[in-house]
Amino acid sequence: MSIRKSLVITSIDKYASLVVNIGATMVLARLLTPNEVGAFSVAMVLISVMSIMRGMGAGQYLVQEKHVTEDRMRAVWTVQIGLGVLLGLVVAGIAVPAGHLYKDERVRDILFVLAGNFLITPFGSVTHVWLMREMRFLPIALMQFAYAVTNAAVSIWLAWRGLGAISLAWGNLAATVANALVATCFRPRGHPWLPGVREVRRVLSFGARVSSSALAETLAKGSPEFFLGQMQSLTAAGFYSRANGLMTLFTRLVFDVASSVATTGFAKRSRESQDTRGPFLLSLAHITALCWAFAGFLVFMAPAVIRLLYGAQWAPSAPLVSWLAGALAAGAPVVMCAAALTGLGAATQVLRAGMASAVSVVALSALGAWLGMHELAMASLAASVLGTLAWLRAARHVIQFSYGELLAVLRCSTLVALGATLAPALVFLTFDSIEERAVAALALGAAGSALGFLAMVWFSAHPLRDELRRLLGKRANAAMPAQSGH
Repeated sequence: MSIRKSLVITSIDKYASLVVNIGATMVLARLLTPNEVGAFSVAMVLISVMSIMRGMGAGQYLVQEKHVTEDRMRAVWTVQIGLGVLLGLVVAGIAVPAGHLYKDERVRDILFVLAGNFLITPFGSVTHVWLMREMRFLPIALMQFAYAVTNAAVSIWLAWRGLGAISLAWGNLAATVANALVATCFRPRGHPWLPGVREVRRVLSFGARVSSSALAETLAKGSPEFFLGQMQSLTAAGFYSRANGLMTLFTRLVFDVASSVATTGFAKRSRESQDTRGPFLLSLAHITALCWAFAGFLVFMAPAVIRLLYGAQWAPSAPLVSWLAGALAAGAPVVMCAAALTGLGAATQVLRAGMASAVSVVALSALGAWLGMHELAMASLAASVLGTLAWLRAARHVIQFSYGELLAVLRCSTLVALGATLAPALVFLTFDSIEERAVAALALGAAGSALGFLAMVWFSAHPLRDELRRLLGKRANAAMPAQSGH
């Protein structure tokens, strides 16, 4: 499957799941309080740390491995099922202490429910990774859509019944079951069900370095809610989590799509000894232009977006969104750096960059949370800048691009972002109370942002212009038979 076709299928999957997630979030924001969301958020921080250790990088190993044998497949299965059972028991074991730590029994109960995820996930993860390696993104799309729909349906139903924060945990567990059941339908014939230990050391040798970096990144991402819940309150953690959720929308919309396809694409190029510098710079141009335009829109439209999506009770999240949008923009290059280095098998560089980035995030998050909710958001921006510098340095070491080439890419994306940000800025300055006129503000801001984005892509000769020309050319060719028939 070609890279463009893979991107199209993955994008459709992400957009469909995103629509479901946005709808569910809007409903749940009105059924649950900030305090209840905060309780679930701090529990998920602990779960996300364990989730990284669950596969021990076995999935990334399978994607980049040039010669996959039955013994290596069995070894991957052994690592994933063994760690799944072990970590499920660990999460259940820390549930009671975590409840005491936050002085809230809801955290304990949520962890007990989520512990079941670790026992179920391995039955879908091996199939998912193999489909990624083969670039079969349609089955992956079906698996992930089943997850999104199940999660939304169960969470909303239970929250409507008044179960509170634990509704989100049961929804998460039900979604994991649905994902595993769909994955079983696409499991290739001949894939071994019995585990094996012959190649486990080889799998762990690569996986330990990659998963250590991923673990550091997850700790860093979860540290704001973790520290905020401890140093301030669960309600503050809830407001921060909701603001950060808007960044997650873009992550799912663009970053996840680009990262999953890019990792397999770079791995394929590595196996076939093809050029990686050109594709890396091109993908970096695409991701920064899209991310910076979105971030610029959010900086000015945050109050209107929060009011429309979540309601008035979440208004304190709006000022946080502007700072977190800046952090999202600063961290945009990291997505392509991590995808390229992982796909190329540069596990050592992934580990070093991930650790350097994580240290800055955790340290600044602790300081910011101690000072307050808004100071934490500002600290996230500073940490994102430091992390990006570490990842770009690691990527340059492997891919061998020049600083001049990098600056040319970033300069072009900056022009596009400025064009996309002009209209939202004018709307923000013109409207007296943007949150009270949220629908009108967003309609004008979004339309103006889209037009400014397209105009600057075209006039600045950004690499996205070639993609637009290709898309318009295909539509024109598709319309020709219909026109000739009149």
